[in-house]
Amino acid sequence: MKIVADENITLVESLFSSYGELVTLPGRDMTADQVRDADILLVRSVTAVNESLLSGSRVKFVGTATIGTDHLDQQYLRKSGITFASAPGCNADGVVQYVLSALCSLLPDWRLKTVSIVGCGNVGGRLNRKLTKLGASCRGYDPFLSREQVHNLVDFETVLHSDVICLHTPLTNSGPYPTHHMFNRAVLSRLKPGTLLLNAGRGAVIDNAALLELIEPLSLRVVLDVWEHEPAIDTALLSKVALATPHIAGYSYEGKLRGSLMIRDALADWLGCDATIPSPPSSVISLRAGSLEEAIVGSYDVRADDIRMRQALASPGVDIAVAFDALRKNYPKRYEFSHFSVQPEGDSGLSTRLRSELELLGFAF
Repeated sequence: MKIVADENITLVESLFSSYGELVTLPGRDMTADQVRDADILLVRSVTAVNESLLSGSRVKFVGTATIGTDHLDQQYLRKSGITFASAPGCNADGVVQYVLSALCSLLPDWRLKTVSIVGCGNVGGRLNRKLTKLGASCRGYDPFLSREQVHNLVDFETVLHSDVICLHTPLTNSGPYPTHHMFNRAVLSRLKPGTLLLNAGRGAVIDNAALLELIEPLSLRVVLDVWEHEPAIDTALLSKVALATPHIAGYSYEGKLRGSLMIRDALADWLGCDATIPSPPSSVISLRAGSLEEAIVGSYDVRADDIRMRQALASPGVDIAVAFDALRKNYPKRYEFSHFSVQPEGDSGLSTRLRSELELLGFAF
């Protein structure tokens, strides 16, 4: 049995080599010839899995170690009798950490702002619950969910009057509520001046050309982790956003490992065999902090990723697409809140409130 896998899947060798002959390749450049004789295909979000890739192949199982599935042609896979599995929720905690780090970096008084979360699934729903419990005034928007599922559900018009808008939707082009260019020129022009707009969902949910035109006239503060036309992103837009990162919001080590384990389990179930056991996690890191904001940024400072991206893409003669993908491939190991044990800065110990907030976010003690 032959397995073709994206080389960037975490622990791909140790988790999948026991199931057959394993060949690892760059995910964005996979071709039909490379997967033609594969029985199993394992990917991440950069590989479009469709008829043009799989026609004539013997692939019968596709696993994507990602929360999103818009890169899979699910209708084709079903029609072709190909089993497929994803990793819903695997990187939700990593994205929550990313958003909180961005808020702490750009808005010291973020808990006093109104925050709207567009898309309240695994990621957006978790962010909504965390921010609400931390005292922020949150609103959720998701036309596919009810108020019983999202207690603070509002209409889209209300979203546009928020101080902070966080986008966590999949990319869709059809149906009653398509998300492609959901934030087009008309919508962007209705945002309050000074709005903080953060996109950690899919790049084309925002019309990037319109955003480039309006970002300065509206004094928008923009955080982009995802970009239209990745990896060949618009460097003019990059120069104007407050924080720029190369599609790594959910790239925590734990999140990527969860994704690998979830498709490993699905594969083992499909094969009817036992799952392999990964290496034990690393030890907890001690972190000193006197506030929640210090603990959040101490565990992960998104500004470091912003600097790394700007420097890499500003190099003379750089190929933007190649550099963008290299940043993702060589992304430094980043741990979630649960990997850090927070210690007080002085001798008085952590306050009851701070300890409660740290526990809410999953910090270790």
